[in-house]
Amino acid sequence: MTMSNRTNRRIYRCWAPIYDALLGRLYAAGRRATMVVLAPRPGQRVLLPGVGTGADLPLLPEGVSAVGVDLSPAMLARARAKLPLPGRSVLLICADAHALPLRDGACDVGLLNLIVSVVPDGAVCVREAARVVRHGGRMVIFDKFLPERATAGIGRSLLNLFARRVGTDINRRLGNLVTGSGCVILADRPAALGGAYRIVVVQVDARLSAAE
Repeated sequence: MTMSNRTNRRIYRCWAPIYDALLGRLYAAGRRATMVVLAPRPGQRVLLPGVGTGADLPLLPEGVSAVGVDLSPAMLARARAKLPLPGRSVLLICADAHALPLRDGACDVGLLNLIVSVVPDGAVCVREAARVVRHGGRMVIFDKFLPERATAGIGRSLLNLFARRVGTDINRRLGNLVTGSGCVILADRPAALGGAYRIVVVQVDARLSAAE
């Protein structure tokens, strides 16, 4: 099944009413960990592409502002239901993570939780987020990746056929997503399911961006 924005809108319209109830607890520890790692400071603006139902929004520390972007109106409706949040300013936008409607360097840091395996092109998603986060700013990515030196066997490939039908790809490699984004990887550690899910810290590097 080919992943596309059209199919994702349909899939996540179905997911929206049940996403938090079914998957909220599964990803809660990972989401808390990424916010601790990102550690946004008061006065900073946080980019949240693929904000979904807004599960990350209550974890934002007071004093920060955030821009959450999602392709699915149904998922965004769930996110809006979590607002307002005391001490935090949150703007939610219905838009494509491949083409964020924000100027270069508009945000200080970025949080990409469970989005690079969902969008049709994860590399474009990372590159767009890096464009919107200022040079020198950090981004934290929490997602599932195929190990760099591993080959997807028959079993994993068959499982991925099902996974793509419910809106995600389990066979994307981190290296392929970051290469060409103007980012350098600062840290990469296992997060869940024996390392299938990882927390990755990258930094937007002005020198790399200028060379592209």
